[in-house]
Amino acid sequence: MDTFNDFKLNNKLQDAIDELGFTTPTPIQSEAYPVIRSGKNVVGISQTGSGKTLAFMLPLLNDLAYSTQLSPRILVLVPTRELVVQIVEQIELFTKYMNVRILGIYGGTNINTQKQAVAQGVDVVVATPGRLYDIVIDGSLKLKTVKKVVIDEVDVMLDLGFRFQLNNLFELMQENRQNIMFSATMTEEIEELIGEFFIAPVQIAIALSGTPLDNIEQSVYEVRNFYTKVNLLIHLLKDKEEFNKVLIFVSGKRNADRIFEKLTEDYSEELGVIHSNKTQNYRFKAIEKYEEGKTRILIATDVMARGLDLDQISHVINFNVPAFAENYMHRIGRTGRAEHRGKSILLYKEAEVEYKEAIEELMDMKIPVIKFPVEVEISTQKTPDERPENYVFKNADRNAKKDVEAGASFHEKKLKNQKTNQGGSYRREITKKYKKPKTKSGKKGSKK
Repeated sequence: MDTFNDFKLNNKLQDAIDELGFTTPTPIQSEAYPVIRSGKNVVGISQTGSGKTLAFMLPLLNDLAYSTQLSPRILVLVPTRELVVQIVEQIELFTKYMNVRILGIYGGTNINTQKQAVAQGVDVVVATPGRLYDIVIDGSLKLKTVKKVVIDEVDVMLDLGFRFQLNNLFELMQENRQNIMFSATMTEEIEELIGEFFIAPVQIAIALSGTPLDNIEQSVYEVRNFYTKVNLLIHLLKDKEEFNKVLIFVSGKRNADRIFEKLTEDYSEELGVIHSNKTQNYRFKAIEKYEEGKTRILIATDVMARGLDLDQISHVINFNVPAFAENYMHRIGRTGRAEHRGKSILLYKEAEVEYKEAIEELMDMKIPVIKFPVEVEISTQKTPDERPENYVFKNADRNAKKDVEAGASFHEKKLKNQKTNQGGSYRREITKKYKKPKTKSGKKGSKK
């Protein structure tokens, strides 16, 4: 479909889309619309920034007739409070000329206020699994009327430990419903979830239009240890004109706090941090200041940054090397958007060489190395993981997932899913998606 006019939307929905200035659908929107509208179960593999929200909401809203019933008909589950707020705001824009009742449900706020809002009647609920489960178990919200269920950012949701709530929420809904799932990555746990609750799902795998390799200048520094990485950050961030809007990715809440504490000494008024231990208000304010340009540096863990719509980022700095190579692609994809050029910097130490090489293998290219600045101090301070008495490369994400191979086809999980062939290895597909021919800078000649 070349334009949104080809979707044959109802007039009220089309007017809102026109007013928002949307003319050409993204690849995920074009592919998902007819499949979701048909009522089939869908598993979408698509990165943040590919237009997923409109991809799943447009077909659902187009067929959502006016109703006075109190219980919801559409349920959207997301992993974080920030995503609930963001998606509710987007749906409100899409339904500007429609009579649709939308409610966001998430923790950290008064549950009684949310129960009162539910009692007023709602058509679309956007919720985090934990708070939604509390309200459903209390009896304040019934899910038997839900006919369409969207699970967005399911990989993050499972990382946060929401499998129990998901299983129980599914059991409280009618079996004859449409399930729609979106994830940036595929894992064995996601495949198990699909096998248990999805009948013959249609798989849609979409890369961002123009992979990060096309718009992003990548570089890498070899750094001795954690606190030397911090010293390098302090040195780089002094150039405020060059590093005018920086997103720093780090694995783990403790490490995020360590970095924040050290950078505060030099950049206190320009710095923010978000991770799951921070309160909702703190996170909202940190993101708002960053978006408005009041701060230029944001430190974030993968989970908290996933799904946030952050624009005009000049640099993505990977403080650590992610265990899954494709997660590196998700991180750096935060810059170089909308035809703007972006830059990414990867900091790695000796214990992370294996993960750096996996990233380079995935991209089929070597990341250019920048010589470590002589003026940056080599720190002798070590984190607990770096101390000789227990020098084991401890990272929960790495140890838990390092050897996971997610190549099993969906239809092997349950007999009912043998209706369709979901095909091939996810890792082979993800490699194809990001692969580009080697050039002279890649040390080998171009592949034939």
